[in-house]
Amino acid sequence: METIIAALIGACGSAIGALAGFVINGKLIAYRLEQLEKKVQAHNNLVERMYEVEKQQDIEAEKIQVANHRITDLEKAVEKKNYV
Repeated sequence: METIIAALIGACGSAIGALAGFVINGKLIAYRLEQLEKKVQAHNNLVERMYEVEKQQDIEAEKIQVANHRITDLEKAVEKKNYV
């Protein structure tokens, strides 16, 4: 009889310990998942900002190209005027 009571007490203790372990592990997984989501969001924000920077860089490069063409045209006009 004492052996059965000891076994039941041990089984209850094991069940409580396992349940506590599941709860703690669930909370730890939730916390780590939340931290990972924050990192992913920060990365996505960086990607979005870099896309905007690259788009603006393309616009600025096109403006420079247009300005260079205008300078070249003006230089040719000045040379033509000096030779006439």
